[in-house]
Amino acid sequence: MPAGGICDGRVVIVTGAGQGLGRCHALEFARQGATVVVNDVTEGAHAVVDEIRASGGHAEASIGSVADWDYARELIAATVDRYGRLDTLVNNAGINRDRMLVNMTEEEWDTVLAVDLKGHFAPLRHAAAWWRDRAKAGDPVAARVVNTSSGAGLMGSVGQINYAAAKAGIAVMTQIAAVELARYGVTVNAIAPSARTAMTESVFPEQMARPESGFDAMDPANVSPLVVWLGSDHSGGVTGRVFEVSGGQISVADGWRHGVPVTKDGRWDPAELTPVVTKLVAEAPAPEAVYGA
Repeated sequence: MPAGGICDGRVVIVTGAGQGLGRCHALEFARQGATVVVNDVTEGAHAVVDEIRASGGHAEASIGSVADWDYARELIAATVDRYGRLDTLVNNAGINRDRMLVNMTEEEWDTVLAVDLKGHFAPLRHAAAWWRDRAKAGDPVAARVVNTSSGAGLMGSVGQINYAAAKAGIAVMTQIAAVELARYGVTVNAIAPSARTAMTESVFPEQMARPESGFDAMDPANVSPLVVWLGSDHSGGVTGRVFEVSGGQISVADGWRHGVPVTKDGRWDPAELTPVVTKLVAEAPAPEAVYGA
């Protein structure tokens, strides 16, 4: 892997990097010169590290669940202890337990929210504290966080209410963290990718099928260049954004905005509201369709 890439010298953690999107991110960061800490709950992390090292890159594995508060703290601390720095955190780890609302169990809800949402928050919280302390000590900080939301979290997805809720939470967490951490030299952005993974192949088998020839738009490696750019020095002027990325297409997702109000000088009576709400809904832009609706 050649030196002199856009992440040359940076130390990067990629969570959930034993397969799929995370693996592709880790490989591309290494190709761009970064030292990569490959996190996963499986031994697949070691295979990714071996792949990076075989190509001349620098990487190490860290096995554990980022939904575990103590492990997430140790992941950050061990990286800093070994390399003396942490430049980029890519929160990628996630799972799904799809079920229609009326059939979903408490365990299916709790498991997905723990891994997908808390699994973003816990490493981000510990990394942010370290960057804050460096900034307060007068050290220059140019840190990057890339979170992983989803179209399900932005638009909703039938049969994925737990997953969509977690991914929506990640999107708004990204916006808040971007504001709170800006003073310390940290940018925080998110992606909402569409790509072939073990998760998406089981949910959308036809859309994710490999083409017989030509450009493979659902190859997860298509997503990684944007993630790597967001994790590099080049992205310092961009923060608090959610990017949709699929194949060769990138866009900035535009979330909730205040609508044009109807105002009364006083409290509304419920009986008055039928024409008011009818008018508001009629004049508001139509919402994006929920996936699977």
